[in-house]
Amino acid sequence: MIFTSIPVHIHKYNNKKERTLDIREITEHIYKSLYEHKAGNIKVIDISDISIMADCFVIASAGNANHVHALCDYLEDDMRKVGVHYDHVEGYDTASWVLMDYGDVIVHIFDDKYREFYDLEHIWKDGKAVDMA
Repeated sequence: MIFTSIPVHIHKYNNKKERTLDIREITEHIYKSLYEHKAGNIKVIDISDISIMADCFVIASAGNANHVHALCDYLEDDMRKVGVHYDHVEGYDTASWVLMDYGDVIVHIFDDKYREFYDLEHIWKDGKAVDMA
């Protein structure tokens, strides 16, 4: 299950202390950042039982390319403040679908048109929806 208390990421924090965040904390920070910066239709899907690539997806929408870029930039800044850095980003230049890889948590930020077209929620319907409210 995704939200165990087992630490999975160790990152430098303030260049002096090491801080350990578990998957739930990372996911909560991601969700909060996206929500505060007006991402639409944010969904969290636990894929830990059906995939080895990650433990969960966070999927969000933006109204246009500028909003996609803004969400990515805010998310990167907000996560850096808690000592978490992405491993890889894809799609930032086109801003229709951006994937931000935070290791066990993968963030997908779509513009509305591409989110409907790719419909990741349907593709990963065997995963478990996680209520972050």
